[in-house]
Amino acid sequence: MGRRHPGQIFLPDTFVFPGGRVEPGDRALARRLALPAREAERLSYAVHGRPTDARATALALAAIRETFEETGFLVGTPTPAAPPAPASAPASWLEFLDGGHHPHLDGLTFFARAITPPGRPRRYDTRFFLTDAATVTHCPGSLDGELLDIDWFTLDEARRLKLPSITQHVLEDIAKLLARPAKRLTVRDVPFYRHRYGRFERTLLRPPERDGR
Repeated sequence: MGRRHPGQIFLPDTFVFPGGRVEPGDRALARRLALPAREAERLSYAVHGRPTDARATALALAAIRETFEETGFLVGTPTPAAPPAPASAPASWLEFLDGGHHPHLDGLTFFARAITPPGRPRRYDTRFFLTDAATVTHCPGSLDGELLDIDWFTLDEARRLKLPSITQHVLEDIAKLLARPAKRLTVRDVPFYRHRYGRFERTLLRPPERDGR
């Protein structure tokens, strides 16, 4: 996690996970790569418009790219001999690919979705992903400066930070997941946090065939 700059309009001086919006380069790269079918399907639950595998993959790629830009950590797989990025690679991905890695989509799990409450200066429809720390490599370099005090935090340490309420809910759901026996760590239903009629609501996004059961 990292602390957002005090001068920022949205959530100033608050600790958050790295992340940001999907960019054209993510959509372009998503046409060449693909998430595992299971994760692509889960990202299609309750979306606006027509869900596609490329759209789902672009969301995951945005998470990986923004994590790299804001923290210097690569969720990637090393490539043999570290070949340079192809000339056709999106500009926003050149530094990541030139470092000798490909985005590790197979290691991502779509874990939660949240929509910012009405009335905020900026609103986002956000997806949260989990990955094993073994898939992460640190690549010291130029960061975009959006996050300060970047560090790893245990759940107990994170609970003591200044956090957005949504991040608190995500952390508690992660804690519940990690408390399960190892054989039950598979994520199926997706927590969905939003405000409706002025009240916070946590529901579960599920496969269509399970609705109403």
